[in-house]
Formats: sequence, structure tokens, C-alpha cells
Amino acid sequence: METVIEAAELKRRYRGFEAVRGVDFTVARGELFALLGTNGAGKTSTLELLEGQAAPASGTVRVLGHDPYRERAAVRPRTGVMLQEGGFPTELTVMETVRMWAGCTSGARPAAEALELTRMSERQGVRVKQLSGGERRRLDLTLALLGRPEVLFLDEPTTGLDAQSRRDTWELVRELKEQGTTVVLTTHYLEEAEKLADRLAIMHEGLIATSGRVSDVVAERPSRITFELPVDRFLGELPPLAPLGVTGQETAGRRVRLETVDLQRTATALLLWARDEGVELRGLDARSATLEEAFMAIAKDPERDLERDLEREGAR
Repeated sequence: METVIEAAELKRRYRGFEAVRGVDFTVARGELFALLGTNGAGKTSTLELLEGQAAPASGTVRVLGHDPYRERAAVRPRTGVMLQEGGFPTELTVMETVRMWAGCTSGARPAAEALELTRMSERQGVRVKQLSGGERRRLDLTLALLGRPEVLFLDEPTTGLDAQSRRDTWELVRELKEQGTTVVLTTHYLEEAEKLADRLAIMHEGLIATSGRVSDVVAERPSRITFELPVDRFLGELPPLAPLGVTGQETAGRRVRLETVDLQRTATALLLWARDEGVELRGLDARSATLEEAFMAIAKDPERDLERDLEREGAR
């Protein structure tokens, strides 16, 4: 597939602080790539480099075959950018704002069409200062779509939206993807990434900790099985756990929690044992890992934090 975004050893510094510490990834045409991470992980700093808002401290970035900062004139007309906050003139109406923006946009679609896309037509006569926070986000998206972009950058696009507006935005993004638009998304909503992303990367301390398809990232975390043993049964009576893929176990009273890299095999063996022994496993719950668990494991990994502290000590 054609690569339209490529970042190699990308770094960004702010007065000596390295916010992005050497990031590598590619995005194919028509793909939605999500950048996840806690606050301060480097998501927005990375996105701004892709958008051409700043030059990297080192490394390279190419968007549609060009340097987005040094060759801005070749890139900007073909991209759409939705920032975390737009900063519109508050006295203008929605329609006046869109028309003003369209006057600065190459090949802009009609203002009415853009407003219809984001379901803002009914608010076109309302002054910006009277819009809710969610409506301002939808206006941000309207302006990002004015130029029919080949590449669309969305920085926290659904913050402040109600549940229905968020799903409407998801549907619009899916439609844009089907039309061939390449999308790079940052979001704090993990469900949003699960629903929309073809691939994602989780950033931590300015680095990409893991990346791939959602299923691949989730598969890095163990599945879990929890149940309660009867009072006359003990953990040692279970079949040997390690050969079944179990990598960890915890007990709290009669409650047992197993972590496994082979959920089906472990669950099958456990149920067969319970059947043969006539044991009722109360509260039995077996489930695969979630993206949230993968995310939290990275965000709270003490070994990563120790590695970071050692690197900082070595730099002093």
C-alpha cells in the first residue's frame, strides 16, 4: 500500500526537554492511525510535527512525499487539521466563520455542504460565542473538512461531544476513510480508537511503547479467568496450570484469578476438571484482555519509569 506519512527517528525538544524522543511509524493511504498516550506522552507534539507546525529537532517526517514544515505550500492544501481548540472570532456566526475560512482554503467545498457534513446546518445563524463546547468541536471539524483533504489530522476530535454526536462523528470519519482519506487521530477515548483505528500506537514518555492493529496490541496482554472455589477445595487441586498457558495467579480468600496466554485451552481444561470433580466454580468469568488494560499496563509500568529515570540521571 502507498505510504503517505512516514516518520523516522523523530524528535522534538522544548527548551532542553525532549517531548518526542525518537519516533518511527508509517501510515498508508486510506488508513486511520491512532496515537494514544497519557497527558504529556508526546501525542500532540508528534501530531504538530506531522502537520508542519514546527520542525523536528532531529529525524525526518514526510507527508505526501514532502517535508510538511519546509515544503508547507506543497502539503497544506492537501491536508485538513483539527486542533484541540480552534479560537474563532466569537462575534461571527457559524456560516460567516465557515465562509471566512473557505476564502483562505484552496478548492473549498461549499459552506452549506461542509455544515451539512457535520450536522451544523441548523446552527449556521448562531454566533460562535453562543455555541456549546461540543458544537465548537463540530465547527472545528467543519473547517478541517473544507478543503476535501487527502490527509486529515484530528486532535481529540470528540472532546465535549455528547454520546450521539460522538457516534455521528465516528460515522463521518468512517465515510471519509471509505472515500480514501488518510486519518491520523489522537484521543483519550480508548473506545474511539477501538472502533475506528486500523492501527494504533501507544506513546509513553515521548516514545512509542507498542504499535500495531488493535488485536495485536491487546494480544500482548494476558487473558484472565476468575472464579470462586468451594470451601472444601484448594488451589493445589487444580490441574497443572503452567502447561495450560497460565502465567500468573492470585487468590483473595476463596476467589481465584488466573492470567493466561491461551484463554481457550485454560478455560477448557478448567471446566473439564470441574465437571469430572463435580465442582461448581461460582462467579466464573473468562475474558480476553482489553485495550484499556494494555494502555494502563504501559502507563503504569514501573520498569519503564525506572528506565526513564536512569536515562535522565545518565544525561546529567
